[in-house]
Amino acid sequence: MLFGVPLHPSAKDALGTAADDPSGPVVQAIRLLRSRFPQLYIVTDVCLCEYTAHGHCGIIREDGTLDNAQSVDRISDVALAYAAAGAHCVAPSDMNDGRVRAIKLKLIEAGLAHRVLLMSYGAKFSGCLYGPFRDAAGSCPSFGDRRCYQLPPGGRGLARRAMQRDISEGADIIMVKPAGSYLDIIRDAKELAKDLPIAAYQVSGEYAMIHAGAKAGVFDLKSMAFESTEGILRAGAGIVVSYFVPEFLDWL
Repeated sequence: MLFGVPLHPSAKDALGTAADDPSGPVVQAIRLLRSRFPQLYIVTDVCLCEYTAHGHCGIIREDGTLDNAQSVDRISDVALAYAAAGAHCVAPSDMNDGRVRAIKLKLIEAGLAHRVLLMSYGAKFSGCLYGPFRDAAGSCPSFGDRRCYQLPPGGRGLARRAMQRDISEGADIIMVKPAGSYLDIIRDAKELAKDLPIAAYQVSGEYAMIHAGAKAGVFDLKSMAFESTEGILRAGAGIVVSYFVPEFLDWL
């Protein structure tokens, strides 16, 4: 799963134009991976936060609020660029209303919908567990936070509505993020999207907590890594996105 990080802060602007730049990190990575590793299945995260000067997941109005319509149009352009470059699956993580439908329509118009899946971050919750990733990717908001477009931790009803919306708009896979604190939402996703694969993202903070606990002698790292993943699978996920993958490959 690919996430892009611009090499220079000067590449960031109000519209996140580096996101779908043909010479940008994700488009180049897709093409390189397709040529070097043709058997690899390539999923691309689709968002603007790594590329905008303000670090938010969309286009910001002059008054500091998020412009949903412009954001959706921009996000769908980025998704189309990744699909055209050769991605097998595009995964919008911005949580702007209507982005799944907009991406689907552009994929259909471009003749790509038959070969590119759309994995929606259908239930993405705001919270404290994204810190390590945001530090590494340089995607922390320069003002405010993302609670206006991500879900509140207690918002089970909102999560169900968001997932139902994305299912109705044509999502091929529904993802829940984070995973460990939202096993009930994974179960809800399995119930609501009976015929779709369910994914769950064990985020950077979850990974860091398990490593910190193991380092402090609270538990064994390998055992806890497997236990946490098995819980996510038991809740109903068929796909787990995890930073433990390199370690799992060594352990298995």
